[in-house]
Amino acid sequence: MTTFLPSRWLCLWTAAALTLAACAPDKPQFKSIDITGADYARDFKLADHHGQLRSMADFKGKAVVVFFGFTQCPDVCPTAMAELAQVKLQLGADGQRLQAIMVSLDPERDTPEVLKAYMTNFDPGFLALRPTLEQLPQLAKDFKIFYKKNEGKTPSSYTLDHSAGSYVFDPQGRVRLYTRQGVGVPAMTADLKLLLAGK
Repeated sequence: MTTFLPSRWLCLWTAAALTLAACAPDKPQFKSIDITGADYARDFKLADHHGQLRSMADFKGKAVVVFFGFTQCPDVCPTAMAELAQVKLQLGADGQRLQAIMVSLDPERDTPEVLKAYMTNFDPGFLALRPTLEQLPQLAKDFKIFYKKNEGKTPSSYTLDHSAGSYVFDPQGRVRLYTRQGVGVPAMTADLKLLLAGK
């Protein structure tokens, strides 16, 4: 048996549905993977290359891009940092509201001095964070980062395989996006503009 709504109720129901749809916030169309509300990659407490202890609270009001890498990486890491430097330029005045961070996966060789010189090559405002060898496994687990040491011909000539994406946090310090390697400067710039606009 089919039940029909009286036309008056049908009109009221349709009007209410349209009103709710109009009031619903538009979901931003990010180019990166939207991980808003994720229960991982939340925060850190690590020393930067100046020796200052840092956490997400230090960067309130800025969009933060966190990349895990190491200074002796031959290609992926310098490419990621160079792209972030380009993104900062593309953002214009809003570039001052972008904080790029590289977390070292190689604290044995990445001394504060080495990290400072490395980051300054890309932008003096970029920061490197240096976990201890003891902190690194739990940190990688908290951020779902893969890394593996491959022994070289000498004890200091090893290389590292590692995840090559970045986590992007909004100005309130919430993790919002995961950006895969190779997404490109225009796409990342567009995503950061949305986050800096409060989307």
